[in-house]
Amino acid sequence: MKKLIVFVLILVSGTSFAQNEAKRINLYNLENKLGIQGYDPVGYFNLGKAVKGKKEISVSYQGVVYNFSSVENKNTFLKNPAKYEPQYGGWCAYAMGDSGEKVEINPETFKITDGKLYLFYNAYFNNTLKSWNKDESNLKTKADNNWKKIYNNQKP
Repeated sequence: MKKLIVFVLILVSGTSFAQNEAKRINLYNLENKLGIQGYDPVGYFNLGKAVKGKKEISVSYQGVVYNFSSVENKNTFLKNPAKYEPQYGGWCAYAMGDSGEKVEINPETFKITDGKLYLFYNAYFNNTLKSWNKDESNLKTKADNNWKKIYNNQKP
């Protein structure tokens, strides 16, 4: 009986994990499952700048592939992936807070606040980081709520 219960728990958790992975792939800002357009998520924190990662140094975390500029950064990520993943699935934080929309980003336009990585649209004379900075607290609250609605309403 114990073996049956363990088997069912493994089966259910495996199914749940696969559903979560599929949900992330559908919702996150990815190109061929690649997050942050190939930029190193740990580099934002350790170097304070956007650094392109290398395909040879990559890892898949819950369906999202991240590239790293060094093996050290990859190992740092593996110790605590959630710490380094961008907020709102890698979509523009300003747009998520302003209108609840999933808008592309420029991976070189970012901000780290309270240990979290926020990415922003920056093209055609429109740097949304500047707008975010003018009302960050309000926009962050709205973005958090909008992302929860988007994430929770998406079927795997």
